[in-house]
Amino acid sequence: MRWVLLVALLLMSACRNDAREVAIDDVPPAAQAGATGNGASTGTVTEDCGTNAGRHLNADNIVSAPGKPFGAHHTHEYVGNTSTDHASTDDSLAAATTTCPDDDRSTYYWPVLRLTARTGPDHHAPGGGEHGNTGEVLPPGRVGITFTGNPASHVVPMPRFLRLITGDPSARTTGQSTAKWSCTGFEDRRTGRYPVCPADSDVVRIFEFPSCWDGRNTDSPSHRAHLVFPGADGVCPPRTFPVPKLTVRVVYDVPEGEPFAVDSFPDQDRDPRTDHSMAVNVMTDDGMRRVAECLNSGRTCP
Repeated sequence: MRWVLLVALLLMSACRNDAREVAIDDVPPAAQAGATGNGASTGTVTEDCGTNAGRHLNADNIVSAPGKPFGAHHTHEYVGNTSTDHASTDDSLAAATTTCPDDDRSTYYWPVLRLTARTGPDHHAPGGGEHGNTGEVLPPGRVGITFTGNPASHVVPMPRFLRLITGDPSARTTGQSTAKWSCTGFEDRRTGRYPVCPADSDVVRIFEFPSCWDGRNTDSPSHRAHLVFPGADGVCPPRTFPVPKLTVRVVYDVPEGEPFAVDSFPDQDRDPRTDHSMAVNVMTDDGMRRVAECLNSGRTCP
């Protein structure tokens, strides 16, 4: 009887793990975006903020757990502002150095990806093994920071120190996931599961941020209510204003056949649906104004 129970448990575990993965060929292509309106802001601004060569990692979260050491309960990877941690303030961020061009001291960050069959140096540390996130952190091979406009209207500049969140780190519990995983060469196919990519393709995480601002606040009690997503037609809800849409794209060269998983809260069991990202806009007012002008004029700007 014990052997029967053991086999059943192993089969259940295998099914549960398989349900978290999907071959990218089995993911249907996403619907193409509709036509833009006459007042659309069709430009694009891209930034190269590097790939975190300095290995700026910590288990803090300035957006949702400011002031709390190890408040994320998982490890974050950063590009941009080189000082970001639990003790950061608007003033400290504005005074720090950055890996981004044009004096953009914004901070962009997301949970690390780990090779779970290996042992990382934080195996017994907060954010790592102490919070259930075992494995060796896999550095990203490429990181892209992109701002795009609104398909229905012009955008207004983001205010300085605006806090941004996308994704739900508790999605395993809430079921409210916006996680987008893909593979290079197949990025019209996006999934909330870990993608199984062909041998010549890399794993991609795509973080698309909300872009309708309430016009007043840089933060809110929920850290979300001040900045929401537009409707399916791209139109922002009443009493909100379209701002540049931030997209962060992170690419990983996962060794063939090696299992991987994203860091998560302990109770979220490293579910791929929990993938999320945060940012704080620390561009100068002039820098953000140039971003909005580029988008509104329909240009492509570095």
